[in-house]
Amino acid sequence: MNLSRVDLNLLVVLDTICTEGGITKAADKLHLTQPAVSHALARLRDAFDDPLFERQGQRMVPTPLVQRLIEPLRDSLRSIGALLNDTQTFEPSTSNRRFVIGLRDFMESTVMPPLMRALAREAPGISVSSVRANRRALESELAAGTLDLAIDVLLPVADEVRVRHISVDRLAVVARQGHPAVDGAIDLEAYLAQRHIVVSSRRLGPGLDDLELRRLGLQRKIALRCQFYFAACRTVSETDLLLTMP
Repeated sequence: MNLSRVDLNLLVVLDTICTEGGITKAADKLHLTQPAVSHALARLRDAFDDPLFERQGQRMVPTPLVQRLIEPLRDSLRSIGALLNDTQTFEPSTSNRRFVIGLRDFMESTVMPPLMRALAREAPGISVSSVRANRRALESELAAGTLDLAIDVLLPVADEVRVRHISVDRLAVVARQGHPAVDGAIDLEAYLAQRHIVVSSRRLGPGLDDLELRRLGLQRKIALRCQFYFAACRTVSETDLLLTMP
């Protein structure tokens, strides 16, 4: 097994499922949602190449592999917990830690320059990795420690995930110069009559602006779905498609 694919939080999930006998009780114990625990279990099964638990009635029973590993694992978790309790308080000015931040591509140019300037002054040893995170997996990745922080639209998450409101963004409609339907401004009727580009990392599903339109009982025409705003802007500059973006 490749140890780089397993982190401490996943092993805590494994121990808790074994103790509680099911995903629902384990989620309650860990203060996580059931999907987050299920996602963590799927990662563990992939890492160990073993089902780990099999359902018998209302309980999830550990496989022989888990039965063999669970007591040494619990001893190790207790030792790690004791070690962490003895460590000093985090000190940014002397830390060499790497932080992983989940960001959308269009936010990097806004977030990264001031963040790196602040780190250069206050925490020069800290490094940052910006990654594209799946919104559906944000909570489980934060719980598992594969993400330290995520900056995104406000999503429903468990109470144990700390959430802070940092800004409000207005959306802008982008069109090519000389677009026949846009003369400095565009009203809702003209907007809905045009064909649009939606930018999303997902293969299917509405964009945030589509969700808002649906709340009003409205729908726009999507001509192109692409992954990045750079490609979308280039396409807008050469067509009559519209793009709505932060």
